[in-house]
Amino acid sequence: MRTGGNNTFYIHTFGCQMNHADSGIITALLQQEGYSPAESEDDAGIILLNTCAVREHAVDRIENYLQHLHGLKKRHKGLIVGVAGCVPQFQRQDMFSISPAIDFLAGPDTYRSLPLLIEQVRAGLKPAAVEFDSAETYEGIDPVRQGSISAFVPVMRGCNNMCAFCVVPFTRGRERSHPFSSVIGEVRQLVASGYREITLLGQNVNSYCDPEEGRNFAALLDAVSCEAPKQRIRFSTSHPKDISEALVRTIADRQNICNHVHLPVQSGSSRMLGLMNRGHSIEEYREKIALIREVIPGVVLTTDLIAGFCGEEEEDHQATLELLSDVRFDLAYMFFYSERPGTLAARTLEDDVPEAVKKRRLQEIIDLQNTISEELYQGTIGTVVEVLAESESKRSSQQLMGRTDTNRVVVFDREHFQAGERLHVLITSATSATLIGKPLHSGIHLS
Repeated sequence: MRTGGNNTFYIHTFGCQMNHADSGIITALLQQEGYSPAESEDDAGIILLNTCAVREHAVDRIENYLQHLHGLKKRHKGLIVGVAGCVPQFQRQDMFSISPAIDFLAGPDTYRSLPLLIEQVRAGLKPAAVEFDSAETYEGIDPVRQGSISAFVPVMRGCNNMCAFCVVPFTRGRERSHPFSSVIGEVRQLVASGYREITLLGQNVNSYCDPEEGRNFAALLDAVSCEAPKQRIRFSTSHPKDISEALVRTIADRQNICNHVHLPVQSGSSRMLGLMNRGHSIEEYREKIALIREVIPGVVLTTDLIAGFCGEEEEDHQATLELLSDVRFDLAYMFFYSERPGTLAARTLEDDVPEAVKKRRLQEIIDLQNTISEELYQGTIGTVVEVLAESESKRSSQQLMGRTDTNRVVVFDREHFQAGERLHVLITSATSATLIGKPLHSGIHLS
């Protein structure tokens, strides 16, 4: 039996950090119109899927989940299901045919219309709002955030890069940056609310350009660091061509900006980077890596990699393995290429690498990266790291999980510590993805 009523809603968020930030905006917009969040989908009168279209697997997950919701709707008359975010923007032509469970669609620029879309469903319509709005940044919306330790702050939306494999320009539209003053105001609110960590978000965050005075991302990051001197400051995601020396020196100069740079490369081959339309060579990428490591002591680097992109030869794959061996990333998000309709690659290139070859190359990348990660993590045993405790460990209520400023996950005995505290932890063992440690005597409390 449903307990929430027709004007309660539940959001399932799929995909990236930006989607999670958008779910906070959606929640705020619906609450302004009198809707209330439900504890679970079983209590909700409206279920909203906030979706990601970047990878084929992500779309498959959403389609599978809609099958579950179709059964739920049969049992609960009046239940409304909406699909929001990138998937309806990307597949607007045939989205309703994917599942009879779908009642309405909302693209990333149309969340302000959600209350109207819900009312139209109740009037018997199946509405869709998937128009791009080049001016929409959701200025003035105070998002509802989950938790009270870490907060995402979007500073720009959309992307002007036309990487051949990527759907983001077609789902998020052109780049538009939030005003500098608006970002600083939001950060100021988060500091006053007691948040311990702030992450600045953008599809290509370091191409930020203040629409009022033209200030760049290095200037914004510096100002945010000064506005929140006791908070950890992170940012994601960067494009190699937009990493500037000024940005690197800002990270080095400001103690509270975390020593972690996520810098997607996708391939170790300049030929493949050209086919991918990445806008840089592998030599230029290596130069950026050298600059970052020279200027920021102890920096940790992570990346994204695609195996088996169109036209990839064995020597291109070997160049990727060589890059991994040379750079020694802490972590990589690794995938084999899947064609996304409408992208530059789908229109102009042949997906000619057999799936078996893609999978074999991906496994070789994964195996090498896992070996490197384990070696790097094993090398921290016996050192003391500063950890921001985030939550209870999934495996035991007697342990907490947190992260170093280099974004390494640390699990340690709870003792008397609580989520939100910063403390020193002695690393006693490690896997390829997690550090395990023993807390030292006193926590570092943020005021």
